Amino acid sequence: MHETNRIKFKKKLNDSFEKSVVSFLNYPGGGEILIGIGKDGIVLGVGNTNKTATKIIERIRKKIRPQTDGLFDVVPLEIDDKKIIRVIISCGPQRPYYIKKMGMSEEGCFIRIGNSAKPIAEETIEEMLSKRQQFTLQSMASPSQDLKFEQIRTYYREKGVELTKRPAEDLDLCNKDGYNYAAYLLADDNGVSIRVLTYAGTDRTDMFEALEYGNHCLITSTKHVLEKLDSEKSELRKTADGRSDKRHLNDIAMREAVVNAIVHNDYSMGVPLIEIFSDRIVVTSSGGLVTDLLAEEFFKCRSMPRNRELMRVFRDVGLAGQIGSGIGQILRAYDRSVFELKPDSVSVTFPFTGEFITPKGKIKTKKITDTPDMMNKIGIVDDKEDSILNVLRSDPNATIPEISELTGKSLRTISRRLREYQDSGVVRREGARKNGRWIVVK
Repeated sequence: MHETNRIKFKKKLNDSFEKSVVSFLNYPGGGEILIGIGKDGIVLGVGNTNKTATKIIERIRKKIRPQTDGLFDVVPLEIDDKKIIRVIISCGPQRPYYIKKMGMSEEGCFIRIGNSAKPIAEETIEEMLSKRQQFTLQSMASPSQDLKFEQIRTYYREKGVELTKRPAEDLDLCNKDGYNYAAYLLADDNGVSIRVLTYAGTDRTDMFEALEYGNHCLITSTKHVLEKLDSEKSELRKTADGRSDKRHLNDIAMREAVVNAIVHNDYSMGVPLIEIFSDRIVVTSSGGLVTDLLAEEFFKCRSMPRNRELMRVFRDVGLAGQIGSGIGQILRAYDRSVFELKPDSVSVTFPFTGEFITPKGKIKTKKITDTPDMMNKIGIVDDKEDSILNVLRSDPNATIPEISELTGKSLRTISRRLREYQDSGVVRREGARKNGRWIVVK
């Protein structure tokens, strides 16, 4: 392993930790810090991971501004029987981020350049300020200040967490004017709904059902939408030749798309929309990619949450996974063609059959898998193992931590599999260690 523009090693939690965190918060696509690994990539380990993880969370929350809840994950890992800590950091929509005691200045603002954190020049700070996201759930006031949060309290209690008598303060749902718009979305009662429309055919000419799930806590609405889609997926339908057949799609990918659409929706533009056709389900969120997040970075699972407050709560109650993992789950089952990125929306299309219609015409979609002969060469019989090769095909420059994030496998498993793939001739490495690329043999 080696450091890159998106990966920073630290032997231990030291005084420069906040500087590294800020540099990734300001860097499009973010990055990660691995604590317990030396500069040379040798795994040294961390003594008390639980205590260190708690210190990390406290330091990020208290020493960095603007607020960062929902923009980072702290994950204990084990490599070569040694415990380390992985800190995954998203680029924040309220850049520039800075070290609180240094202020918004060249002494407090940093960005990742190559393998290092470098100060941000004053003119660049001003440019970042001019591009700050104007509408945020934190800055907008709730339409009502008479809110209750019993449903959220129940969801946290189910996870073993007891919120205080003022849950809105615990979850950063207040601003100087009172409850913010995130509080409104998560309150027991509100006026926001998620729309689910069902059509008889493959187009929008014959709609026979229009449902709205909402007017209460967004977590509750999300759960109801997922239940609805699960029932739709399992229903029988008639094929062209009159046979009955079940609707097939990837459950995990569908769930991640729905949660992503709700968490990252731009509520200043509209509400999430789910459309059920006879041959596909389309999940659409309002608002395109967040400013400065390029499509290529999006498909590499670089994260830049639009609504960090929702991201935090959805993750706390178990509806959302680690930062950036949702897109990775979808791309493990489908290729990029299921996504349609527009300036004002992001859509994901899940076909029930092998074909679906897009503005570009008829597109075949199938999961990329390795041939049985190739897999047998190295004794792999588990179909899930091909996910590593899928990542290498999609991104030949992927690093081991990036492959781990996309596949859900440990760093140790990825390293071992790559050695096996190379030994058997399935994969070869071209170029230098730091800037080389993976080649999957066809």
